[in-house]
Amino acid sequence: MTTDGRRRPRVVVVGTGFAGYYCLRALERRLPPETAELCAVNPTDYMLYVPLLPEVAGGILDPRRIAIPLRTKLRRTRMVLGNATGIDLSNQTVTVSNVEGRTTELEWDRLVITSGSVTRLLSIPGVAEHAKGFKSIAESVYLRDHVLRQLELAEQTDDPVERRERTTFVVVGAGYTGTELVAQGKELTRQALRRHHGLSEGDIRWILVDMADRLLPNLSERLSGPAREILERRGVEVRLKTSVSEVTDTCVRLTDGTDIPTRTVAWCVGVRPDPLVEPLNLPSTKGRIDTDTYLRVSGHPRVFAAGDVAAVPDLAQPGEVTAMTAQHAQRQGKVAGINVAASLGVGRSRRYKHRDLGFVVDLAGTQAVADPLHVPLRGFPAKVATRGYHLAAMPGNRLRVAFDWTADLLTRRQVVHFGLVPEEGISLAASDGQVPAVRGFAPKDAG
Repeated sequence: MTTDGRRRPRVVVVGTGFAGYYCLRALERRLPPETAELCAVNPTDYMLYVPLLPEVAGGILDPRRIAIPLRTKLRRTRMVLGNATGIDLSNQTVTVSNVEGRTTELEWDRLVITSGSVTRLLSIPGVAEHAKGFKSIAESVYLRDHVLRQLELAEQTDDPVERRERTTFVVVGAGYTGTELVAQGKELTRQALRRHHGLSEGDIRWILVDMADRLLPNLSERLSGPAREILERRGVEVRLKTSVSEVTDTCVRLTDGTDIPTRTVAWCVGVRPDPLVEPLNLPSTKGRIDTDTYLRVSGHPRVFAAGDVAAVPDLAQPGEVTAMTAQHAQRQGKVAGINVAASLGVGRSRRYKHRDLGFVVDLAGTQAVADPLHVPLRGFPAKVATRGYHLAAMPGNRLRVAFDWTADLLTRRQVVHFGLVPEEGISLAASDGQVPAVRGFAPKDAG
């Protein structure tokens, strides 16, 4: 309440990924406490530092290292733990469902939609039922355990067909995530073989598949060639200009007619905007909410959007919208916070403009490729640049991450199978089917 008894304006931020976290941080720094109440809606009480998920799957980092605790970082923000299942723009409410299934209506005076993206599934038979996603801590921990379990079972069987299936690992998608995952996965199995005397390096196959004509198709071409060379030198099979036509529980069929016996398919093909925004019937580009350069949603001056869920005009490339990257999400979140504060009378609005500063791709071991400030690097210099970038970009847990990296360098990796995450808990079919309802708005293309 304000001093005259009125309720303070409430700013609700839906999603606390890169965009949501940095939006709230900007708001806490700019807005005096009496100016507005800040609320964050998110299923968990942490911000996930997604770029290091492959290192969790590879057994280098403890999962807690990439989970930035929100309650200690955002001390003025009220955390509302649950899934946003609906947005009513007319009545200015967000419907939130908590872990016990209870729903509440959260009123807002300013709304920032930063709900991010979900795994993009293609209409390919068997993908939703048999492929493994890779977008959360649960999925990364499950995948690591699954890979280690396959080695255990392969060593126990006398059936050569089953052994081949269990020791073949397919990663679909040669973008940033898929390339890092296959590199970390290959290193994980190499380390795990120390305790599997019935298996050899020659038994293990890691295969990277993509329709593109090069690795890392959305990044600089200067990163593609060196990255492929490093992976192939380690024994990773790279299959480009081909895709998946069917997935079963024991096989992947490629569009070139090749059948690959496997019980592990990691799906890193890409992402699509959170389906939460689909029923809003707002102007959109490829499912992403259209905004102006101030991140405002057209026709709704009190609504802002940023990150993967927003199609923000790219002032550095006229006519284009910004890419779905953590680099853009982080910086858009900050600008969204500045502009929400300005809409409440604090400070001045700012247009979003950012030119990418290059990318880093960790390839496990001492290898990486990077182009910081567009200077191409590979090998150990790139590794130093990559880890330096992540330590600088992480909003917390830097010392703990550096400690894990140092321990991995100086000691043998602890390869442990926990079995904590059940397969049904990370089902791609379930996650893809969750399309929230939004009261007062008809679904797109209805009627």
